[in-house]
Amino acid sequence: MPLQERAAILSELTPGHTIAEPGEQLVPFVFCSPHSGRVYPRVLQEASRLSAHALRKSEDCFVDELFACVPTLGAPLISALFPRAYIDVNREPFELDPVLFGTQLPSYANSQSVRVSGGLGTIARIVADGEEIYHTPPTIPAAMERIERLYRPFHSDLADLLERTRARFGQAVLIDCHSMPSAAMNQTSGGRPDIVLGDRFGSACDPRLTRIVRDQLGRLGYHVQLNRPYAGGFITEHYGRPNTGCHALQIELNRALYVDETTLQPTKRFVRLHADLLTVIRRIFAEFAADAELRAAAE
Repeated sequence: MPLQERAAILSELTPGHTIAEPGEQLVPFVFCSPHSGRVYPRVLQEASRLSAHALRKSEDCFVDELFACVPTLGAPLISALFPRAYIDVNREPFELDPVLFGTQLPSYANSQSVRVSGGLGTIARIVADGEEIYHTPPTIPAAMERIERLYRPFHSDLADLLERTRARFGQAVLIDCHSMPSAAMNQTSGGRPDIVLGDRFGSACDPRLTRIVRDQLGRLGYHVQLNRPYAGGFITEHYGRPNTGCHALQIELNRALYVDETTLQPTKRFVRLHADLLTVIRRIFAEFAADAELRAAAE
């Protein structure tokens, strides 16, 4: 692979993610922010036909900061530093786009997924509003380097956090944190709800957990919708295995709640949303613990 690609990864994205852990983990929850990374490697900027600002349209702006409180409440938070436009860890490792690479893909690549067809595979071809990213696409070896040096370590550490949590508490609950544009492309009227909860239509986590989160958000006045338009991506689907004691729930926050979608800067409402999330998380932890105790007593 090109030496400049390797150098960019090593110098600008080492490490590729952070883990903020509490002094002592007090609850069986793990939080994840896979799309809020904003370290854009020089090699990506040089290969892109888009401005630095346009590249950020796929970014879940400041979601890591909105959930930065969770370690103080006793739960770890893993956050990507690399941007989704560079490599997307909320995909299978080899959802590779034949249109982007323009060459024969490895036999193990999944080139037929809906996400690949939409240009948003593991190595995205477009940003969120449909604009093509590259004037000089990455090579297959360069893509593999991103996967090995960024994707695999992220998932290795996430899996380790969940396994340690399950070993300690008997179960693990993954909260996968995202944001969404206030309106979909080509949407002619109306807007999106404030928050969308995705549990893969009940298959990725105990429905009682989804209800607890929905109800707590609703009590603070947020319009919450379940599974539409986002039911949960690869992370929710892959790690959400209730029959093994691992639950996963995706949270999508409407960006209009806290960020100016033109400038991509936080608004004054950021502080309120951050405080509300802190309140909700405290209540979720308390209710989840109480619900678990009731079920244990009934058994």
